[in-house]
Amino acid sequence: MAIPIPTDRVEVRNRPLERGFNACLLRPSDFASSGPEFEVIGAFNPGVVQTENGIVLLVRVAEQPVERRRGFVGLPRWDPQSQRPVIDWTPQDEVAPVDVRVVRQKRDGLVRLTFISHLRVLYSRDGRTIEGQSGVHLEPGNALEEFGVEDPRITRIGDAYYVTYVAVSRHGVATALASTRDFKQFDRRGLIFCPENKDVALFPERIGGAYYALHRPNGATPFTKPEIWIASSPDLLHWGQHERLLSGGEAWDLGRIGGGAPPIRTKLGWLEIYHGNSKGEAEKNVGTYSGGLLLLEGENPRRVLGRRGQVFVPETDFEREGFVPNVVFPTGVVQNGDKLLVFYGAADTFVGIVEFSLDEILHRVRPQ
Repeated sequence: MAIPIPTDRVEVRNRPLERGFNACLLRPSDFASSGPEFEVIGAFNPGVVQTENGIVLLVRVAEQPVERRRGFVGLPRWDPQSQRPVIDWTPQDEVAPVDVRVVRQKRDGLVRLTFISHLRVLYSRDGRTIEGQSGVHLEPGNALEEFGVEDPRITRIGDAYYVTYVAVSRHGVATALASTRDFKQFDRRGLIFCPENKDVALFPERIGGAYYALHRPNGATPFTKPEIWIASSPDLLHWGQHERLLSGGEAWDLGRIGGGAPPIRTKLGWLEIYHGNSKGEAEKNVGTYSGGLLLLEGENPRRVLGRRGQVFVPETDFEREGFVPNVVFPTGVVQNGDKLLVFYGAADTFVGIVEFSLDEILHRVRPQ
């Protein structure tokens, strides 16, 4: 016979997590543009990792053309010959807006971004303040990154740091891998998940002799609602044994669902803070992005032990107002004793930092 859960406990488990320290850590104005023809419109979705020398952030910086030409739309891309971003000035009547981020070319139905992104290295001693920028940039490096590199996640495995990031090009949205030991030099390993796939987060250790990753296939034919998948690899480069892990479909995650920060091991299993998006088929706006909790078995991360949706929602002005309003997009976690510092993109414009109680999180997501 099942023991009923008291109503007040159910309500607590379904409320947003209680926030401790919470601040807007970085703004577009904190960054110089790549050149006078561009302006920074967003600094967000940071990869984050704890090192012996403090916390390293790899921040996505998005830029758009400064110039406005009557009757034209400026669409940036990376030029491999000049090794810098250039602008394709396209007649306005040849494209149709999809949303604030994307236009569709009328002649062939293909899309282009209205901005281009690259990644920059920053440092923090405590995660609550930024010590400064290193000057190191991870920029597009080849034709498969022509429209930008985006949304990094950083995982330490052994004595190296592995960065998964989104590579955007005319061939689609894929995921690439780079590694580093010092965040000064990066060894690019190439694509590890081909289009359309993103939101790849690596587990920080081998499990049963294999590496594991969460990923998000995004097929053009909608046979299914959005899903998070899991895969394994012998070497971080060749991935197989793909399997659906989690599906969206509730009101808060019916538009998109994907991995957020790399999983962390806890006393109950692997904790994953993931994201969902509420956009329905008939909606014209981008929808709201929120965070949820997922608990996976420690020695078999293909097994879901617990789940709790929409416990991290846009609340502050900098989360609700920006290039894409109403977005919290978790991409990095640092554990500090019984607290978690969660780093996230806010409104596709800012880097936010929020502190949560690990005990409260585990209470919310633990099996009942």
